[in-house]
Amino acid sequence: MFKESPIVRRKSSQIMVGNVPVGGDAPITVQSMTNTLTTDVKATVAQIKSLEAVGADIVRVSVPTMDAAEAFKEIKKQVNVPLVTDIHFDYRIALKVAEYGADCLRINPGNIGNEQRIRAVVDSARDKNIPIRIGVNGGSLEKDLQEKYGEPTPQALLESALRHVDILDRLNFNQFKVSVKASDVFLAVGAYRLLAAQIENPLHLGITEAGGFRSGSVKSAIGLGMLLNEGIGDTLRVSLAADPVQEIKVGFDILKSLKLRSRGINFIACPSCSRQEFDVISTVNELEERLEDLITPMDVSIIGCIVNGPGEALISDLGLTGSSKKSGYYLDGVRQKERFDNKQLVDQLEERIRAKAKLMDESAKIDIKEVD
Repeated sequence: MFKESPIVRRKSSQIMVGNVPVGGDAPITVQSMTNTLTTDVKATVAQIKSLEAVGADIVRVSVPTMDAAEAFKEIKKQVNVPLVTDIHFDYRIALKVAEYGADCLRINPGNIGNEQRIRAVVDSARDKNIPIRIGVNGGSLEKDLQEKYGEPTPQALLESALRHVDILDRLNFNQFKVSVKASDVFLAVGAYRLLAAQIENPLHLGITEAGGFRSGSVKSAIGLGMLLNEGIGDTLRVSLAADPVQEIKVGFDILKSLKLRSRGINFIACPSCSRQEFDVISTVNELEERLEDLITPMDVSIIGCIVNGPGEALISDLGLTGSSKKSGYYLDGVRQKERFDNKQLVDQLEERIRAKAKLMDESAKIDIKEVD
């Protein structure tokens, strides 16, 4: 089994969103966006902290009004994760949140007014070392591009993105990333492919308005997976009509499946059949819920019978092979004398997984000290 991804990533420049590097050889970051009213400081802070708890690298917050900008000032004081402020049209809001410590401005330069206003925002971003995210969306293309192309196309999204890029280039500002999102998988993928060949700036991936939890996760996995497999993408958001926490989890699952990033447990579990000696589905579901706090990269195989169980266990950090009444237990590919009671699997597995994670963490610390 491959332990490292065979994917060769596209060469890109690097920017810093707060203390998080995006682009270059930095890990692909996973982000989400709050859906609370930004003026409700308590609710927004609580949601940001819930996203931090499941590993969000970056969180975006919508700032549509000056009242929201004042609320952002208080929110920023109470959280640790870098915050991107989402702003449309009003350049004064951009200037205000830059003053209040925004880590990135999501704003399309061409949509905030005349040259003087654009320059004011760019100069503020430059002075405060704040990057900008250009965000093109297939659902909100400029009217002239809609008339020119008749409908959103990859070429239309590319042309829109390059208009905004040209403005920043003219102002000698290169600390920016770009997204060209669409709700249609092939439209988005086509646009990102074109853009990736035109610029070296970091690319923020997303299939926008992807849908509910199930359908949106599938659509995002297909679209983002196609691009990531080609080495395209430096940061991503899975856009779901669901709890934003799920966006982070699905985002990490996508990266994990492509071996582009390891965080937490990679469960290898059979879909179950009549051969299973215990309830695989409920066992895995409960373990996933109990072990959400673990960030140690680890492969754990949970197979309900002895047909595929031993093979998967041999290449896992920890493996379980179903057998009558008591199941076999493997550690680092070696079968252990100990057997687990099928009626107490969840408790026993949780204990062993946490113990294994602790050992792996301690070993990693020793390796770091030796390198130092």
